[in-house]
Amino acid sequence: MRYRTRAGRLRTGPLALIAAAATAAGVMPFVAPVANAAVACQVTYQITSQWQGGFGANVNIRNLGDPVNNWRLTWTFADGQRVQQGWNGTFSQSGAAVTVAAPGWAPNLGTGASTTPGFNGSWTGTNSLPTDFALNGTRCNGVVENKNPTASLTSPTSGQAFQVGQAIPMAATAADSDGTVAKVDFLADGVVVATDTSSPYTGSWTGATAGEHTLVARATDDKGGVGASTAIGVRVLAGQAVQVSPPSLTVRQGSTATFGVSLATAPASSVTVTVARSAGSTDLTAGPASLTFTTANWATKQNVTVTSAANGGELGTATFTASATGATAGTVEVKELAQGGSPFQQAFLDQYAKLHDPASGYFRTFPDGLKVPYHSIETLMVEAPDHGHQTTSEALSYYLWLEASYARITSDWTSFKKAWAAMEKYIIPSSADQATNNKYDPSKPATYAPEHPRMDMYPSQLETGVPVGRDPIAAELKSAYGTDDIYGMHWLIDVDNTYGFGRCGDESDAAPAYINTYQRGSSESVWETIPQPSCDTFAHGGPNGFLDLFTKDASYAKQYKYTNAPDADARAVQVALLAQEWATEQGKAAEIAPEIAKAAKMGDYLRYAMFDKYFKKIGNCTSPSSCPGGTGKDSAHYLMSWYYAWGGATDTSAGWAWRIGSGASHQGYQNPLAAHALANVPALKPKSATGQQDWATSMTRQLEMLQWLQSADGAIAGGVTNTWEGSYGQPPAGTPTFYGMFYDAHPVWRDPPSNRWFGFQAWQMERTAALYEMTGNAAAKKILDKWVPWAIANTTVGTGGQFQIPSDLEWTGAPDNWNATNPGANANLRAKVLNHSQDVGIAASYAKTLLNYAAKSGNAQAKTVGEGLLTAMLSHQDSKGIAVPEQRADYNRFDDVYNATTREGPYVPAGWSGDMPNGDIVKPGASFVDMRSMFKQDPDWPKVQAYLDGGPAPTFTYHRFWAQAEIATAFQLHVELFG
Repeated sequence: MRYRTRAGRLRTGPLALIAAAATAAGVMPFVAPVANAAVACQVTYQITSQWQGGFGANVNIRNLGDPVNNWRLTWTFADGQRVQQGWNGTFSQSGAAVTVAAPGWAPNLGTGASTTPGFNGSWTGTNSLPTDFALNGTRCNGVVENKNPTASLTSPTSGQAFQVGQAIPMAATAADSDGTVAKVDFLADGVVVATDTSSPYTGSWTGATAGEHTLVARATDDKGGVGASTAIGVRVLAGQAVQVSPPSLTVRQGSTATFGVSLATAPASSVTVTVARSAGSTDLTAGPASLTFTTANWATKQNVTVTSAANGGELGTATFTASATGATAGTVEVKELAQGGSPFQQAFLDQYAKLHDPASGYFRTFPDGLKVPYHSIETLMVEAPDHGHQTTSEALSYYLWLEASYARITSDWTSFKKAWAAMEKYIIPSSADQATNNKYDPSKPATYAPEHPRMDMYPSQLETGVPVGRDPIAAELKSAYGTDDIYGMHWLIDVDNTYGFGRCGDESDAAPAYINTYQRGSSESVWETIPQPSCDTFAHGGPNGFLDLFTKDASYAKQYKYTNAPDADARAVQVALLAQEWATEQGKAAEIAPEIAKAAKMGDYLRYAMFDKYFKKIGNCTSPSSCPGGTGKDSAHYLMSWYYAWGGATDTSAGWAWRIGSGASHQGYQNPLAAHALANVPALKPKSATGQQDWATSMTRQLEMLQWLQSADGAIAGGVTNTWEGSYGQPPAGTPTFYGMFYDAHPVWRDPPSNRWFGFQAWQMERTAALYEMTGNAAAKKILDKWVPWAIANTTVGTGGQFQIPSDLEWTGAPDNWNATNPGANANLRAKVLNHSQDVGIAASYAKTLLNYAAKSGNAQAKTVGEGLLTAMLSHQDSKGIAVPEQRADYNRFDDVYNATTREGPYVPAGWSGDMPNGDIVKPGASFVDMRSMFKQDPDWPKVQAYLDGGPAPTFTYHRFWAQAEIATAFQLHVELFG
């Protein structure tokens, strides 16, 4: 299991405080008839937003007795609160007693009628709820906690297709734990198209136009609370359509392959689908020639077998069309491959087909035809992303690798180009998304705010008096590319806009949406994060959006803020290097030249990961004030740090923007192969004046750090920092140094320890081994000569798919101080393997390391173990890929609330209250799932709930896109290296 923290820091601007409405849980209804009186009432008092010193509230009055003329509501505040402004009633206050008189336009309250006056007020110390509401002098008694209702859209299902003119039936379930559901609205693309006031809740949408549409069910309870379902996407077609899966296929000469055929929507009567070759080589044939679909089996795939003639002739291609009268046809592109060859090539193609099969569910396809991979097929998923249908820059970099590998086999670079286009459009912020970069001042890149070891020390105070350095690359990047925009991926997007923040915090249905989670130092695990929009427009959260959870300032401004994960951008450059070599061999380098140039540009901006967080000088920083700001490149450590980040005001008339690097570098993020590419390959040479030289320095420095961190056992220890504990603190006496920076066994975060996971070993060593295989680099070989035997000694590969690789590591000791001319042996730095796993994604990364090393060194054992891992994984295939069951004991943290003693659980400062777009409350005492109630509507939630209720830890079989792509490209690498 891995948790990764992307800790970008916020900067606040000099704008006035702006309050935003937020829903809080401060609600207390009261009900009671009074003897000898005709008045009976229910009152719901709801704090809608709260900030330091102020709050907003609504007071819903429902008349349960005889009609009341000239109604008047009274209550008493217990803590000195004062009403400052009211509406929907005439407010007056005497001491603690508040009176709300009926407004002139609505003086009467009939039986069963209700009205909702509201007000803004002030408070100090405590803001407890009133308990003595009375309507025209009659007490309303009783106490009930108010909670928003929940809703789940049960029909249609995600991806379901309908025809233009066909009514789309909708159904939902809804519940309210403290009252009743008043109605369920069905929304299509944000517009209410149907409403039902009684269960079972159903509706029908007529008039849907052709295209992709988003449906949501929204429940409203008897107190006005609202809860929405997870959005699902449906397709509306201009008519019946024949669906084929997968849409592209490869077949070896003399062999066969299959694709599936079905109808998109239910037919009125039986439909005959004809399958025929519509273009291409006659060496490729398909059968059966016709398929019959009925009103019962129309959605069930029927297989068509494509046969390649065993004639040894020229490799051919063909298009097969599945058509039916009155329906849009489906087409399959088929390519022949040469006879013989490695069985791993077919394994790659099989895996590739599963990943691109729409029925698998790995991608969301947008109206422009571009696709974005989800983090996983499954939605109930918490690890680095906190929902399966988010995605990371990591996944996009693996998407590039998958398509480049396919092009290596087929010589067709179309899909690679589309993958780059999808990455550029959907996870690299556009000019509009980072609109005030032209206000950035490189001499004042950002205001210092210390990081803290505990979440309860946040928000962190901005400190304008702490010196920061100058940004030495901003001007040359602008000169080279003619823009102030940053060309780098933000690390996390909400692909389906599940949270509802919208593209740039605009609350629209636009997807994907830029979001962030981690923000609060080394102790914040994924289970303690608070989701927030990357563009904070104060539409949700508290009065200052989410900003004042993280930084403390005199005022807050609406702003955008993006965080780059350097390992993903570096992997994209690494893939571009492979693509450039392969396309050149095929005579197609010109076809992908635009993408290769963009990879060089991405690498140029990736240099921000080489600098100290606040551009302070590198080495011997032991206090914020005494560590001076850098000038020129003396703030560069030349390593791949944990992140770089940038942001600015969303108001284009505001005069500020900011950029930061990171002083902490983890061994798992280093990519000396990408550094080699940017320093030495002409097609990948950055345009900036000093970019190529910086990357040459970086390649050497990265390899030096890996050598410095290599334990006596062979494993690579954690990393290095220029800012101890994120605040330029004084490390313990005797802490080893690397170019004046301090050794950190677990850089960046501690929950769990960041270098505990074997995956970081495999990810990083794959790049080092690839550098060695491609260039023969002696420094890389020296590291691998020690790492590979250690890893193999802790690996077993059996029969029938059995294998075990390291999982968790324990570290003792420390490296010697770095001496570049006479490196130490690190005799006291030791690694211990605590347990093992069958993590298929990391097994593939590890196999790549072994195969690259074996191909260059001739090490037979490394080749045998690498091949053994690939072969073992083939025994774990299912219809969607290669996966193994995982028991998730950590899911007991779904309902954790903050514990001040253990400092575990989501921490929200006292007095802070805000909301999520769906109405979930963020406040002290809220749990992880309280802020993410959509999980309770997930079909897999009952497994988690049973665990929370005392049952066994649930088991899931997850299909992570990055892992499936890593497996596929490992198969292709074997073909590349060994034929």
